Amino acid sequence: MNSAFIVGLFVFFFGLIIGSFLNVVLWRLHRHESLAWPRSYCPKCRKEITWYDNIPVLSFVILGGHCRRCKKSISWQYPIIELATGVIFLLLYFKFGISSYFFINLLISVFLLLIFVHDLKYYLILDQVIYPAMVIAFLGSAYLGLGFINIVVGAIVGSGFFLIQFVVSKGKWIGDGDIGLGFLMGLILGWKMLLVALFLAYMLGAIVGITLIMTGRKEMSSRIPFGPFLTLATLLTILYGSNILAWYINLTFYS
Repeated sequence: MNSAFIVGLFVFFFGLIIGSFLNVVLWRLHRHESLAWPRSYCPKCRKEITWYDNIPVLSFVILGGHCRRCKKSISWQYPIIELATGVIFLLLYFKFGISSYFFINLLISVFLLLIFVHDLKYYLILDQVIYPAMVIAFLGSAYLGLGFINIVVGAIVGSGFFLIQFVVSKGKWIGDGDIGLGFLMGLILGWKMLLVALFLAYMLGAIVGITLIMTGRKEMSSRIPFGPFLTLATLLTILYGSNILAWYINLTFYS
């Protein structure tokens, strides 16, 4: 068993733990509760969860997706977010190894996950999440040498792109939270990679939207939060943006 495999395994399990913590953060932010107290509890019966019932993914499987005390079902959100966080951490490790790029993007991915899930569930991008994310993204991008002009132009283009849509549509096309998210995306990616992320976001949004309409789960007039597509596109661009950009340039050049 080589060292890279062992480190990757550790990174994945660390991601599961962080994913479990994110579930708590999401629940408490929505309910305006303290993140420090009380200890984890069942949202149905509000009984405190013991440590052996709070092991990421494993406890959900052992308990059959039900609370040990009240026997009511536990949302599939919990193991899904835990697994998703573990996989994202692992992909970042494969991409960057143990480096400054890995640790900074690891932290950024945590905020993106919080934004993704909260906007998907509650149609709201929280200021408590996006403002700290902006500070970390700016400092992280500057440390990684993304370039001050690149970062600032990216933030202006990202926020301005959605601000124009918000003003023109009077808030009907997008929410004001997307303006801040566009600003954050620019800080994370810089202006060139921001364009890649925006392209991916609209492609993903169109595919999912058309699929939902065709399957009868949504109507043309139905509201679909755009934040999840933007955050997913940002993560994909962090991981594969340079490859996507190179592919597009080559496709354009040879066509």
